[in-house]
Amino acid sequence: MPLLLIAVAYPAFSQKVAVGYDKTIDFSRYKTYVIPKPSMQPTRPVLYSTVMGAIYNELKAKHFEASDTSGDLILICTGGMELGTNIAAGVPILPTYSGPPPSVNATMWTGAAGPDNLRSAPYVPEGNLMLTFVDPNLHKIVWSGTVTQKLDIEQKNDSLKRVEKAISKLLQKFPPNNK
Repeated sequence: MPLLLIAVAYPAFSQKVAVGYDKTIDFSRYKTYVIPKPSMQPTRPVLYSTVMGAIYNELKAKHFEASDTSGDLILICTGGMELGTNIAAGVPILPTYSGPPPSVNATMWTGAAGPDNLRSAPYVPEGNLMLTFVDPNLHKIVWSGTVTQKLDIEQKNDSLKRVEKAISKLLQKFPPNNK
């Protein structure tokens, strides 16, 4: 039975990665990149530092050099956190109206509240990050990828490690091996 619990719990924290790129581009010609400074102060500075540090480290390991002024590529980083309910994707969405057929009573237009187990599901923060590499000479996006990772409010250090793993998984696909 414990093995079943582990198998069910593990996918709840796995990363969802999606990438796309221009297949006509020779990525071997790119060596440097620049990340524009954010226009606003990050609302979560520790998370922002973790994300940026992981991006720099992953790209440095791939022999890409960061530049302060200009680079072969411009890396645009966008992302944020949202709250979603901790319900498995396979759970069917149940109708919220479980009472008698609606009458002409105007106060009943919203229907009944629905089953209690759906309202009591805990909210889980989910981090989203999108990395977009733009070639400034061609004025076009050459690679774009997104990663989504569920985080745990109670385990901040563990969540920061998951963020680093998610970014590593995303940047495994950059640059693409399109030879």
